[in-house]
Amino acid sequence: MQRYRDGDVAAREELVRSFMPLARRLAGRYRHTGQSQEDLEQVAYLGLIKAVDRYDADLGPFVRYAVPNVLGELKRHFRDKGWGIRVPRSLQERFLTINAAIDQLSGRLGRSPTPKDIAEHTGFTLEEVAEALDASSAYTPAALDAPHPGDLDGDRTLGDGLGAGDEGYEMIELNQAVVPAFRALPERERTILRLRFIEDLTQAEIAEQIGVSQMHVSRLLRRSLDTLTAAAAGA
Repeated sequence: MQRYRDGDVAAREELVRSFMPLARRLAGRYRHTGQSQEDLEQVAYLGLIKAVDRYDADLGPFVRYAVPNVLGELKRHFRDKGWGIRVPRSLQERFLTINAAIDQLSGRLGRSPTPKDIAEHTGFTLEEVAEALDASSAYTPAALDAPHPGDLDGDRTLGDGLGAGDEGYEMIELNQAVVPAFRALPERERTILRLRFIEDLTQAEIAEQIGVSQMHVSRLLRRSLDTLTAAAAGA
């Protein structure tokens, strides 16, 4: 670093090369976002170069300065170019935080983390985790003429599925119509609704995740749906 500050241009290239493995590791945190690892690494390298050019020794160790700069460049990239549908910046940031948490927890747990695992790791509520995971569909959405998953002949496209019956669709419409009633529900009931109709978990899976019996989940689900239905009928 001192050689570069003293005017040795070749030292700049050496410095960048020496910290490229760090930039690659930071880019790897976002490998589950649907973007290629090569593209992510290019963005991380750009952040690294900017950090090298802006660094001042008074700021402390270079690595401590470089890491937030590289991560900042990656987040700006996702915010400005990665989202096919506009979503609030706070939700974008939460999605990236949760995505990084999924990567860390998968390695630690040896399995895909549950929403509860993610909530405990990040400090978000289960509802905030579910909202961010749901928002991930807005990130580089697939084209309607893309091949339909599982169609070996390639004759069907995603657009062919439009208009077909969708489990839980009626509940989504109801939720939009009675948002105040939904928000007034106890947190556990809101969580059960999200796990059932957004995460598409079975009642048995929900019961295991939140630590109650399946029968209790069924009762809470029925009660909350009755409440929302009554609110919709009175709207």
